[in-house]
Amino acid sequence: MMVLNRALILVVLALTTMSPCGSEDIVADHVALYGTNVYHSYGPSGQYSHEFDGDEEFYVDLEKEETVWNLPVFSKFASFDPQGALRNINAVKFNLNILMKRSNKTAATNRIPEVTVFPKFPVMLDEANTLICLVDNIFPPVINITWLKNKQSIMEGVAETNFLPKNDHSFYKLSYLTFLPSADDIYDCKIEHWGLDEPLLKHWEAEIPTPMSKLTETVVCALGLTVGLVGIMVGTVFIIQGLRSSATSRHQGPL
Repeated sequence: MMVLNRALILVVLALTTMSPCGSEDIVADHVALYGTNVYHSYGPSGQYSHEFDGDEEFYVDLEKEETVWNLPVFSKFASFDPQGALRNINAVKFNLNILMKRSNKTAATNRIPEVTVFPKFPVMLDEANTLICLVDNIFPPVINITWLKNKQSIMEGVAETNFLPKNDHSFYKLSYLTFLPSADDIYDCKIEHWGLDEPLLKHWEAEIPTPMSKLTETVVCALGLTVGLVGIMVGTVFIIQGLRSSATSRHQGPL
């Protein structure tokens, strides 16, 4: 079994069984955490991921029972038996079931997620890009992240990471949307979580510089030309004055 580089963290949380957002997809009773293993008592499986220096190295697909590397090239230099992840998740489930029976059903404190949306590359119209929705300060780790294009839900081109743990025992999560930037399209990253009174929409749209009108261009050019001419005239006056002063000094000679 792999030795995790984090201290044992085992938490039992009595949560409400219905999201205040009204989404029946966000439903949970209890959550158990063990390092980077996460298990929700309502689901058929949990999450097993391993990180190094704050970045996820790999996770185990518990349904397919296979290891998925964040960068496939890593699999050429290292390996991990997914059975180890299954054993760890089973241990978490076992401990959770025991502690659930001893729990006093105290409600968990829900944090308010912090959401940021930004493009992966500088935006150029009609050139493929990726929108990234970063959801930080997640606790408990139960959340819905969806994408909207022009207020319509979209599913194609969407991917997301596992819950990634932080030192304060909260989590963050990334959702990706591949898209073709257009001046006519607007996008929203929609977040549903117990820490929110209602779903949160984080808006993004391509920022296209407003072109100057011909009149504005003419005025700017005229001002620039005028400033340039004034500068030349002032400079010429100073040069003439300097030359005159020098000539006067030579005619007067030494005192």
